[in-house]
Amino acid sequence: MEAWLMTGRDGGADLHPIGNTPVVILVRPQLAENIGATARAMANGGLFHLRLVAPRDGWPQERAWRSASGADRLLEAAEVFENVDDAIADLHHVFATCPRPRHIVKTVMTARGGSAELRAMTSRGLKCGILFGPERAGLDNEDMARADALIRYPLNPDFMSLNLSQAVMVMAYEWCIATDSTPPRELMTNETHIATKGELDNFMRQLVKELDECGFLRNEQKRPGMVRNLRHFFTRGEVTEQELRTLHGVISELATNRRRKDKAMDIALTHSGETED
Repeated sequence: MEAWLMTGRDGGADLHPIGNTPVVILVRPQLAENIGATARAMANGGLFHLRLVAPRDGWPQERAWRSASGADRLLEAAEVFENVDDAIADLHHVFATCPRPRHIVKTVMTARGGSAELRAMTSRGLKCGILFGPERAGLDNEDMARADALIRYPLNPDFMSLNLSQAVMVMAYEWCIATDSTPPRELMTNETHIATKGELDNFMRQLVKELDECGFLRNEQKRPGMVRNLRHFFTRGEVTEQELRTLHGVISELATNRRRKDKAMDIALTHSGETED
């Protein structure tokens, strides 16, 4: 745990492990930039334990910090192993990402299915890990033989190529949303609120009153249907109280200007009559 207290090259974000999360294991990673981008993706999804198996250019590599965007602590705490067996020795379950299973008889799950399994396992206190292969060729058969199950992303079958950090990001995202309670759709109202039926009815009364006075609803036969259409329009979505206040102001201003014009017209007609006399 001492490694988690280190501040990284430039301090970085104040990242700490959140519960029992899966270990991300990069097998023979080739580019330092991809390792740094992987740490960034992990931090986005709440994954904090990074292990490197035989990184091609050794470790640490300064270029990784430049692409980590502040996920320094994950890189500082990264563990390095010579082989996959050593990297997974203390784990209870291991999954392996694999874009194209090579005649292997194993359970294959989607990222979402794999994340659900990982959530269930880690909630029981078990330590789990996910193997990601090198950039050029992915995991080989010997690597996958160490895994309990495979994870395959249902992507475009004609083009399933992913950058290493992108592959990690998919799993990190699925891990994160597996217990996320964010509504799939919501209206951002900021300082205002959704208008109540009473507020909406008050607005409709003002609107209909002014439409009656200006003559827009002069056709008595069509009037009920026109009023209903207006009400349907304003109840179709979630109008906010602030929006209704703005519309109240618009209607009041239009009505005031109309009355001014009517008054000016009456004065002009009066003066015209006096001139003729």
